[in-house]
Amino acid sequence: MNLKGLFKKTALAVTAVAVTGFSHGVVGKANAEDTLEKLRAQGFARIAIANEPPWTEVTAGGEVTGAAPEVARAVLKRLGIKEVVASVSEYGAMIPGLQAGRFDLVAAGLFIKPERCNAVVFSEPDLCDAEAFAVKKGNPLGLTTYAELAAHASAKVGAPGGGTEERLALEAGVPRDRVVVVPDGQSGIKMLQDGRIDVYALPTLSLVDLLGKAQDEGLELITPIKGTPVYCAGAAFRKQDTSLRDAYDVALAEMKASGEFSELVSSFGFPGEAPNLTSREKLCGGPN
Repeated sequence: MNLKGLFKKTALAVTAVAVTGFSHGVVGKANAEDTLEKLRAQGFARIAIANEPPWTEVTAGGEVTGAAPEVARAVLKRLGIKEVVASVSEYGAMIPGLQAGRFDLVAAGLFIKPERCNAVVFSEPDLCDAEAFAVKKGNPLGLTTYAELAAHASAKVGAPGGGTEERLALEAGVPRDRVVVVPDGQSGIKMLQDGRIDVYALPTLSLVDLLGKAQDEGLELITPIKGTPVYCAGAAFRKQDTSLRDAYDVALAEMKASGEFSELVSSFGFPGEAPNLTSREKLCGGPN
């Protein structure tokens, strides 16, 4: 499936982010300067990922890849940080882990949402996607929206714990006992195949990857889900690391302007022009 059709094409237009005091290693506030210099000195940054291809992935050989870590790796290299060290985390644990200092940033396709903007600072958008359902072939229960899930007498939906899909289901009125927390993508597909859930909800690209690997003709994809917006993610940083985030934004804008960004994310199936249709401020509902 080519997700590009979900987005209106637009010419690449990047507005450079003005960062007071940033000049090849000098970043304004002392605490952010210390963070950036610390990361440069140690040669790596600790990132949180989710192991949800194509957003993030840990291969059988232990290699960390996926669109979000690769973007972060490329941006950080521009800032003089050579490597990333990744830890797999549930989405609901990423922001608490970041705040507790277990990670230096989250690079996991974490959607930019107003409530999250209250807790962390995000980069400008980098990866965009739409919501989808995986269901049995023919969609036997006829479920195409979260409202229909809520109205059904017994339908169960699987979703990542602490993720957007869990929240969408609960907000639509799906009872808590019919929203099943799924630990990983493979488990979600298996639960759908075994009939333990009726719908598995994830972003489109994640389900395209999982269904492609499952090669099960008894399953199908429904996308986009009516009543849900197109989401965009960004890298997340601690509140006190705003200047570090600003430096990250400058390097990200350079990648977008050069074409390197579009080439990188399109190799994972993401439309390179989509992040330019919105901004962090729009997604946060105000400054962040």
